[in-house]
Amino acid sequence: MTTMTSPADMIRPVTSEERKVIFASSLGTVFEWYDFYLYGWTAAQIGKAFYSAFDANTQFIFALLTFSAGFLVRPFGALVFGRLGDIVGRKYTFLVTITIMGLSTFLVGLTPGFQTIGIAAPIILIALRLIQGLAIGGEYGGAATYVAEHAPQGRRGLYTSWIQTTATIGLFMSLIIVFVARNTMSAEAFASPDLFSGWRIPYLLSIVLLGISIWIRLQLSESPVFQKLKDEGKQSKAPLTDAFGNWPSAKVALIALFGYTAGQAVIWYGGQFYARIFLVNILKIPANTADIALIIALIIATMGFVFFGWLSDKIGRKPIILAGCLLGALTYHYAFGLLTHAGNPALEAALAKAPVTVTADPADCNTLFDPVGGRVFKNSCDIVRQTLISSSVNFKMENAPAGTVAKVTIGDKAYDSVAGAALDAKTFGEQSTAFKKTVTEAVKAAGYPTGEADTKAINMPLLVAVLTYLAILATMVYGPMAAALVELFPTRIRYTAMSLPYHIGNGWFGGLLPPIAVALVASYGSIYAGLWYPVIIASMTFIIGLFLIPETKDRDLNSDM
Repeated sequence: MTTMTSPADMIRPVTSEERKVIFASSLGTVFEWYDFYLYGWTAAQIGKAFYSAFDANTQFIFALLTFSAGFLVRPFGALVFGRLGDIVGRKYTFLVTITIMGLSTFLVGLTPGFQTIGIAAPIILIALRLIQGLAIGGEYGGAATYVAEHAPQGRRGLYTSWIQTTATIGLFMSLIIVFVARNTMSAEAFASPDLFSGWRIPYLLSIVLLGISIWIRLQLSESPVFQKLKDEGKQSKAPLTDAFGNWPSAKVALIALFGYTAGQAVIWYGGQFYARIFLVNILKIPANTADIALIIALIIATMGFVFFGWLSDKIGRKPIILAGCLLGALTYHYAFGLLTHAGNPALEAALAKAPVTVTADPADCNTLFDPVGGRVFKNSCDIVRQTLISSSVNFKMENAPAGTVAKVTIGDKAYDSVAGAALDAKTFGEQSTAFKKTVTEAVKAAGYPTGEADTKAINMPLLVAVLTYLAILATMVYGPMAAALVELFPTRIRYTAMSLPYHIGNGWFGGLLPPIAVALVASYGSIYAGLWYPVIIASMTFIIGLFLIPETKDRDLNSDM
């Protein structure tokens, strides 16, 4: 099969071989994403099982850091497996990546916890997580390249868009299986740190998915475009050097990163992953309720990937991707405000009717970001902000003279904070606890809900509608992305060259969105402050992409070998 350019080829039905290529590539990538997101939904249980030597807060932080480690190594996986794919072939490389990741996931379910094997438990977990991240760094580029090189001219957007659905489908599958496991047993049985706990079931089930995926992929033949290149002896002998060792090629990769994938990543992770964090951690919506709303939204929006992939074959990749970035930048604050209105109207009312002001010496205010859970914030400004953030209270900062002890004003009442730097640990603990209790009671009296959101007051149709809108934006930026990246690079270095900007964008810009957003909320006092990160990155991508990204929908992949 070769890439054709005739009008008849552009309108002919999809062949059985093409269906098999699309299905096999997409199924394997669904599995990859299932594995990857499964860890995110079970982070609390992972923390309890593998970091039980620490307090509950530190357990969760370490679990999230272990999760982030998988994102950070994805670009390195892109380099390792991209090089292999450009030298050996597409088919065999993504057979290797899916096997590695599937076995790593299964082994997480079998690894004893800290109480059984001590420090070896988190060491093994981190190693498995790093291996998973490396594998997914090689999987996506292989699947996208393989499908695109099978697709006829004029249909690459449609064909590769099925791969784009896999991230959402994998996220959806992992949510469903965790939801079922969590609700078919007691909370204690699900969260237990021992080897027979319920949270391990989805990890163990992954071995079945792995077997099916490997069997299907073994039926495939090599990409025809790459096979032709290999038969003629024209494939790259040094893909990394050819892709990034000279400025013309490296420039295209940089433009692809900042003009496409960085913005795509923050819109995707913001609208799906951070949206759930916002619902559960900030709006205090019960996890089951938030998950049901998100699942419904994903079901509604998922075919948007295919629609926008198809549309990109008609009008181009660039206008659709950049329109999604622009819409996200312009509407994120309003959309998340609607989430508050729908999910926790009591909090929305309190934010409007009971403004809170923190008056502090700027030098007394640190960045409230504690990546290892070991920092004790003793400055009076930090104690005030920590207390308010824990209750999802917006506050305005006002400067005070140097050396002034911070205070918080709630309505017409002011409360002095605790200057803990000069206090011994016992006195500091007593005073800070008393202050936090006083402020918590004051914000509650001012109308701020201090517990879970009232489920009877949740406007579920509006909540689902807003989440669906955010998911549709994700389909706009992600649906045409595989075809757009494939078309930017020549066949001999395509696997390597497209994988790196994709995984830096998604692994770093997107994967680090949740901790960066949480840090912004902590620093600036607004529950919406974290949205500035995706807004700024998406705006940057729109501007760079508008001026520097070429339209590629009509490129012939046979002509660039």
